Amino acid sequence: METESEPYVRLATLRQLHQVVADLNTARSLADTLQTVADGVVNGLGYELACVNLVRPDGDLVVAAFAGNPAAEALITGRVGSRESWERRLSMGEAWGGLRFIPYTEGWVLDEDDVPQWYTEGPEPRFEDEWHPSDRLFAPMYATGGSGGELLGVISVDRPRNGRRPGAWGREALQMYAFQAAIAISNARLRANMQRALVRLEREQQALRASEESFRQAFEYAPSGMAIAEMGGDQHGRILRTNDALCRLLGRPASQMRRYSFSDLVHPEDIGTLLRTSAEGGRAELRFARRDGTYVWVSLRNSVVADAADGPRFLLTHVEDIEERKRRELQLAHRASHDSLTGLPNSAELRARLSARLCRRPHAGQPSPVDSLDAAYDHSGLYGPTGHPAGHGHVPAPAAPSGAHADYDHHVHTVAPPDDGEADDGTKGLAVLFCDLDGFKSINDRFGHHTGDAVLIEVARRLTSGVRDGDTVARLGGDEFVVLADGLGRADAQDLAVRLRNAIIPPIRVDGRAVRVGASFGIGWAHCGMSADEVLHSADQRMYVEKRSRAKQHRRAG
Repeated sequence: METESEPYVRLATLRQLHQVVADLNTARSLADTLQTVADGVVNGLGYELACVNLVRPDGDLVVAAFAGNPAAEALITGRVGSRESWERRLSMGEAWGGLRFIPYTEGWVLDEDDVPQWYTEGPEPRFEDEWHPSDRLFAPMYATGGSGGELLGVISVDRPRNGRRPGAWGREALQMYAFQAAIAISNARLRANMQRALVRLEREQQALRASEESFRQAFEYAPSGMAIAEMGGDQHGRILRTNDALCRLLGRPASQMRRYSFSDLVHPEDIGTLLRTSAEGGRAELRFARRDGTYVWVSLRNSVVADAADGPRFLLTHVEDIEERKRRELQLAHRASHDSLTGLPNSAELRARLSARLCRRPHAGQPSPVDSLDAAYDHSGLYGPTGHPAGHGHVPAPAAPSGAHADYDHHVHTVAPPDDGEADDGTKGLAVLFCDLDGFKSINDRFGHHTGDAVLIEVARRLTSGVRDGDTVARLGGDEFVVLADGLGRADAQDLAVRLRNAIIPPIRVDGRAVRVGASFGIGWAHCGMSADEVLHSADQRMYVEKRSRAKQHRRAG
C-alpha cells in the first residue's frame, strides 16, 4: 500500500504525469523525444533509473536513451538486444495491465541473454512489496497504444525512490505514460520522415532546376541546330522550340519557326524519310528549305522524350549542317565518273549509261504495239534510272537486277534500224558515234601538251553544244570521244555525225595561235543482246573504216 494518503498520492502523481507528458510535446527531434521520455520517468514518475529501448528497422531493439546514472548511460547506450530475447522477457513474469514485471526470483535466468543490462546488488527484501535490485519492470510502447499494435519500443525502469514495488496507481501512471510516449515517438518519427522528405524534395527540385538550366543552356547555346517538336496526334512534327543555331542555319527567326512542322520545311523528295525518322526515332540525311528558297543538306537525329505515365511526348531533334560534306561527296562522285580535263563523263560512266539501256536477251523483229506505247512514255533515253536528266554531268545509279528475268521486267528493248541497203522502215534506235580526232598527235608534238589539252577542252565544248540536252558526250580517253544519241534513224545519225565534224573543223585559237583538227566518226547501234564493250567495239571498227575511206588530205590538220 502507499505510504501516504491515497488521494494525495494520486493528485501529486497526476500533476507530475501532466508535466512530463507536456514535456514530451516540446521535444523537436526524435532523439530529443526519446531522451525526454527517459527523463520523464526519472523526474516525474519516481524512479531512479529509466531506459528507452527503440525497435530498429531490422526488428531488434537498441538502447536509444538512458536517464538517472551517467555511468550506466555510457555503458549501455547504443547497445542492441535481439527481438527474440525481448519477446521472451515480455512473455515472462507477471502481467500488470499493459506492464510486465519480472521478480528477482525469476529474472536470474535472463542474466546471460543479449539484452543490455545495468547490474545492481542489494539485500533480500525485508517486507513483501520491497523492491529488489534484480527486479525488472517493462512498459511496452505500441503504435496504436494497445498491445495489439506494432511494437515501437520498451521503457525499462529500476529502483523506485520509495523503495517499494509500485501500487495500482503507480502502475496505471506508468502505463499511461508509456501510451503517451508511444504517441510522442510516433509523432517525432512522422516529423522526422516529413523533414527528410522535404529535404529530399528540395534537393530533387534543386537538381531538377539545375538539370533544366543545364538543358536550357545546352539547347540554346549548342553549336548545331536543336528543336523540340510535338509527337503524335494531328500536330505531329509541329515545332515548339528552336535554338539560335537552327534559326541561323535556315535563315528564319524563332517566332516564324514555331509556325511550321518539319514536313513544311523538308524537300518534297525527302518527306518519306522524314516520316520514317519521326515515327521510329533514329537519324536520317535530308534537305531543309532555307528562307531564301534554297535547300541545305542536314543530318537529322531524333530522340523520343518519354513520360513515365503517358508514354512518348516530344521529339528532341538535333540538326547538323552537312552541306559541305555532301558537296565533297558529290565532287568525289563526279571525279570518279567524269574526265578531269574536259568535265565529260569518263569511260566507266559511259559504259554504265550504255549498260543501263541493254539487257542480255536479243530482241528480233519490230517492236510490239505495247513496246511502242511504252517507248512513247519511256524517258530512259533522256533521263537516267533515278529520273534526273542523263546529261553531261549526271551520274545515274546502276540498275540492281533481282531474279532471273530482272533484265526484262519493265524493260523496253533497245533495237537498231535496218542495215544499210535495206529499206528504211522508220525504226529509231540508240546511235553510238565514235569520234577520233585527226591530226591531234602532231599538235601535241609540235606545240606541247598545254596546247593539246586546250584543243581537247574546246572539242568537248563543241561536241556538247552540237547535241541535244538528253544526249551523252563522253571522253573515252586520249583524243577519242563517244556520243550516245537515242531515238535516231540511220539518216539522223549520219546527219549528226556531219554536223559534229563540221563543228570541230574550224580553227581553235590557243595562246594567240590557230590550230586545226579533223574528226573521223564511226556510227554503231546498240541493241539488246549486246554488251557495252561490244557496242563500243562495233562503233570503233566503223570509225576506222570511215577514217581509211577518206582522202588523207581531208584528215590532216595543224
